[in-house]
Amino acid sequence: MEEYDYIVIGGGSAGCVLVRRLIDAGHSVCLLEAGKTDKSPLIHIPLGLAVILPTKHVNWAFDTEPQAGLNGRRGYQPRGKTLGGSSSINAMLYVRGHRSDYDDWANAGNAGWGYDDILPYFIKSENNERGQDEYHGTGGPLNVADLRSRNPFNDNFIADAKELQHQYNPDFNGARQEGIGDFQVTQIKGQRCSAAVAFLKPIRNHPKLNIITQAQSSQLLFDGHRCIGVEYISKGQKKSVKARAEVILSAGAFGSPQLLMLSGIGPAAKLQKHGIDIRHDLPGVGENLQDHIDYVAAYKSRSLELMGFSLPGFVKMTGEAIRYAFTRRGVFSSSAAESCGFLKTDPALSRPDIQLHFINGIVDDHNRSLHWGHGFSCHVCVLRPKSIGSVELHNSNPLAPPKIDPAFFKEQADMDVMMKGFKIMRKIMNSPRLSSHATEELYTANIHSDADIEQILRNRSDSVYHPVGTARMGYDHMAVVSPDSLKVHGLEGLRVVDASIMPTLIGGNTNAPTIMIAEKASDMIINSP
Repeated sequence: MEEYDYIVIGGGSAGCVLVRRLIDAGHSVCLLEAGKTDKSPLIHIPLGLAVILPTKHVNWAFDTEPQAGLNGRRGYQPRGKTLGGSSSINAMLYVRGHRSDYDDWANAGNAGWGYDDILPYFIKSENNERGQDEYHGTGGPLNVADLRSRNPFNDNFIADAKELQHQYNPDFNGARQEGIGDFQVTQIKGQRCSAAVAFLKPIRNHPKLNIITQAQSSQLLFDGHRCIGVEYISKGQKKSVKARAEVILSAGAFGSPQLLMLSGIGPAAKLQKHGIDIRHDLPGVGENLQDHIDYVAAYKSRSLELMGFSLPGFVKMTGEAIRYAFTRRGVFSSSAAESCGFLKTDPALSRPDIQLHFINGIVDDHNRSLHWGHGFSCHVCVLRPKSIGSVELHNSNPLAPPKIDPAFFKEQADMDVMMKGFKIMRKIMNSPRLSSHATEELYTANIHSDADIEQILRNRSDSVYHPVGTARMGYDHMAVVSPDSLKVHGLEGLRVVDASIMPTLIGGNTNAPTIMIAEKASDMIINSP
């Protein structure tokens, strides 16, 4: 059996950071990734996400359990299945969340995770092309940039929002989050800067690193209460690797609890149903799933500034493809979601409770429903949902998908916020500049009463791809890992480092916070006695 200092399970946003920092510290590392290498051009061309999102190309493309709050529909959960994980298929939006999100973590008993504690780790990762200041860093592996070819159609969204008294904000990750403005993106020279590109690429040939792709981890191996290795499946065969120091689980909010449970670590009663021997009864594993519930409003338009399907559009996109090939600029360098709003549904609130993503094209059912013509869209999501779901096992087969139940709209409070957010978003969409370009409001043109709004939200809302919390940190009986080490309670040689350790969902996109978590965890590991 091959042996390394550390085994990292999952080459996603957290795993790539951990591998880089452990290699830099002189350790030997084996990285196990279930997906393929990140060679697909669709990963590195930013607009390729429009093709990846609705397909199984480098994408787990999970379905949820039927959701009562979505009128019985199954939700869709795209997750990255390649080196870089979901940072290789996401919209590249660099967002940290609100400073109070992290202070909430600390105030709930997670010392060391307040905003002032974690800000240095955001800065450490970052190479922000705008330069260094008290909130941003330069020289880090993760390149953060303004879009090279910003679509001027975004000016309509921003101007209409400003006329409705929403403040302009040039930096959602600076002194304040609230307002309307443009995203910064994880790109470098017009290409995606995934966690794999940023952290892993410079060390891929390091003699102390072994990256094994298409390796589905199937079970954690133990000697008593100490995790000593990992069994994985490669090309239909079971193989094993051993860790001298630790195994670090970074398989994400779905994959990490799934592997823990397959290994007999989790709620005993649920595991026994599948004939799994109980190694450690840990009831919080797979519980506390939180995700941003989201609705997308779509509008048709004749503007060729917008993406879409038409004969003139095909001609334009052919030229844009040539432009991108030679300059790495133009529409193919777009994140599609270029501008944003963090807004309050009630002025009395202390922080924004909804987020808008403005899209320079029509997005319908995760881009699985396509429309002839051009248009624009706007997402609205509930930033801090009260509905709590879970991740469980369908059976004991490690190749089976996890049983995902986000419990969307289980709590009426989430619907109440979403309805307020829908009305705020729609008011911006119906303002003069945007409405002058709209020729048709898809699905909601005749929706006006609260009852009708609620039904359209239940019929068409779904995830905006930010699942967290299923192996949360804390010290109570439902906590899975310790805040001061991210070690699994009651076991040795095993940590969880990814978005699953978040006790509560932050108010924003989750890729940058996941990278921050891994940076902080790297220090914990390297500096531990």
